[in-house]
Amino acid sequence: MNPIDGGLLLLRIVVGLTIIAHGVNHARTLEGTGRWFAKVGFRGAEMQARLSVVTEVGAGLLMVLGFLTPLAAAAIVATMTVAAGSIHRFNGFFVFRKGEGVEYVNVLAWVAFVIAWTGGGEYTLDEAVGIQFGNMWNLLIGIGGFAAGIAQLALFWRRPVPNETAKS
Repeated sequence: MNPIDGGLLLLRIVVGLTIIAHGVNHARTLEGTGRWFAKVGFRGAEMQARLSVVTEVGAGLLMVLGFLTPLAAAAIVATMTVAAGSIHRFNGFFVFRKGEGVEYVNVLAWVAFVIAWTGGGEYTLDEAVGIQFGNMWNLLIGIGGFAAGIAQLALFWRRPVPNETAKS
């Protein structure tokens, strides 16, 4: 086994299963996830919660399988960009800080970006069926993940204003 392709396989599996688990957790408490999305500033919070579940489980599964790998990775990049921009950036860098900093979502976003850019390696369904986007397209798809996350934030998220009665 080529160590680079083996390493990409391992990264795809770990990142994919992590994202699937996150999506399944959101699905188990979908109503609560929708209420939480509303609380942290998302418009259309119920729709956002459902889309989050579909994106996380779907992109995670595609990542594990190595099918449409750059697109799956870009979806993960977008999801982590939204998480970083809407929640985690206000809590500093480190994940152990109250409210969890950007550390965790930052690493997942950049690992997914690198996988989008490099492709998933030899041990993918993409390779088995002959799907290749090409290095330039892979890079643009990865960058598109960041752009999609920023667009979602711009369209659907506003930082909540603290309740005036809560200040009293």
